[in-house]
Amino acid sequence: MEFDLKTIEALAPDQASLSAASRLTKQSNWPRLEKSEQLALLWGECQGSGSNPYRVVVDTGDHGYKCTCPSRKFPCKHTLALMWIAATTPASFAAAGSTPEWVNDWLGRRRKTSPQPTGPAPGAGGKSIGEISLDDESTVVEDAAAVERREAAQRKRTQDTQSAVSAALDELDQWIADQLRLGLAGFVDNSSDRCRRIAARLVDMKATALAGRIDEIPSRLMGLRSEERPDAAIRELGKLVLLAKAWRSTPGDAELRRLVSTSENREQVLANPEAIQVESIWEVLGEKIETRRDGLVSHSTWLLNLKSASPQFALLLDYFPASAGRRSNAFTSGDRFDARLVFYPARQPLRALMTDRKGDVPSGEWPDFGFDAGDPLAAHVAHQDTAPWLTDCPVMLPPGAILLDDRGAAWWQATGDPHGIALPIADTVNPTLLGLDLTATAALWNGSRLDLLAAQSRFGRLDLS
Repeated sequence: MEFDLKTIEALAPDQASLSAASRLTKQSNWPRLEKSEQLALLWGECQGSGSNPYRVVVDTGDHGYKCTCPSRKFPCKHTLALMWIAATTPASFAAAGSTPEWVNDWLGRRRKTSPQPTGPAPGAGGKSIGEISLDDESTVVEDAAAVERREAAQRKRTQDTQSAVSAALDELDQWIADQLRLGLAGFVDNSSDRCRRIAARLVDMKATALAGRIDEIPSRLMGLRSEERPDAAIRELGKLVLLAKAWRSTPGDAELRRLVSTSENREQVLANPEAIQVESIWEVLGEKIETRRDGLVSHSTWLLNLKSASPQFALLLDYFPASAGRRSNAFTSGDRFDARLVFYPARQPLRALMTDRKGDVPSGEWPDFGFDAGDPLAAHVAHQDTAPWLTDCPVMLPPGAILLDDRGAAWWQATGDPHGIALPIADTVNPTLLGLDLTATAALWNGSRLDLLAAQSRFGRLDLS
C-alpha cells in the first residue's frame, strides 16, 4: 500500500499537475479517505468547485487509477494528490469496512477474468473449429476498431492542445507588447504580479512549461543590480518571443514542445530513436537546488564527460514538491563513474537520463580541452546561434583567477591579461579562493553572471557550487 514521491513524479503528466496536486493534499479537501489492504486499493472523495465531490480510486499494485473529474490530464491532479497523501501521511486512510459500489464497478471492469469453458469440446455438440476462428476474427476486428478510436482520440487531443498553445502564444505576444508599451521600468518594478498573472493564464491554455519559465523571471531580475535589470528584462522577453516564433514554425518539435507545453516522460525519451546515447566516464561538477514559485523544487546535477575531446556537459534534472523537504542526494560533487546517459533530443543536447551507472572511477585531473582563451564564452555563442531561447549555458573557462572589484563584487578574469576579459560572478566567493590560479573552471553563464560549479588548481579539484 506504499507510494513514494519519485513514483508520483514519474506518473505526473507535467510539472503543473504536480504543483496543482500539492495544493490538494490538505485533509480538509478530502471528506473521505479509505483503503483496502486485501484489494490493494486506495480511494477518496475530493471536494471540488461543484456540489458533488470527485471520486478517486487508485490501484497500488499497478498504479491504475480512475477519477470522475473532467480533466484531460492523466493522471489528473486529484489522482496525484491521493497518491501524494498515501506517500506522506498514509495514516490519513481509514481501513474500509466495505468497498463502495463505485469502486467495485471500476474494479470489476479492470480485473475481469475470462471464464474457463465448461461446455462440450468442439466437435462434440459445442462450437465447431470454424465457429471459433470466426469469433476470433471478429475479436481482432473489434480490437482494431478500438485501436483506431484511441488513435483518433489521441490525434484530436494533440490538435486541441496545439490550438490552445497557439492561442496562448498569441496572448503572450500581446502581453509582451503591453509591457514594452508601458515601459520597462514599470515592468521591472511590478514583474512579480505581472508575470504571475500571465503565467496563470498560460497554464489554463496548456502552455504549462512556458508559464513556469515566466514565473521565474522576477527572481532572475531581482538577483541583479538595479541598473542591470532593464537590459536583463529585454533579454528575457526577447527569448520568449524567439521561442514562441520557433514553436509556431514547428509545433511538433520535441524540444520546443518540452519548453512550451509538456515534457516527455522517461519511457518516451528512452524509446526515442533520435535520443543520443553516450557511454563514458562522467564527473559530477556540482548541483543547484532552487525552490520555484509553483511549489516545486528544481534539483539540477551537472556532469562533465571526461573522455570527450571538447567539453561536453550533461544535466540531470529532477523536480519534487517543496513540502517533501530536502531529499538525500544520489551524487556527490567530484564523484566519477562509468555510465550511459540518454540525452533528450534537442538542438544543443544537455538534459539527460542515466540508464546504466557502473563502477566508480578514481579522481584525477581534467583532460586538456584546448581552451579558446580569446573567447571564453564561445560555447555560449554557439548555443545561442542554434537555440537563442536558452538561458543557462555551461561553459569551461580557460586559466584565470577570481578577483574582487572596488565594490566587493567577485569577477573571474583570464590569466595574463589584466585589461582583458572579465566576467561577473553571481554569488559570494569563499575568500580563500581569491587570487588563486585556476587552470580550468566549469560554470553556468546566463548572459550576465557566472554561476561557478567547480575548478582545477595546483591544489587539486575545487568544489565551487
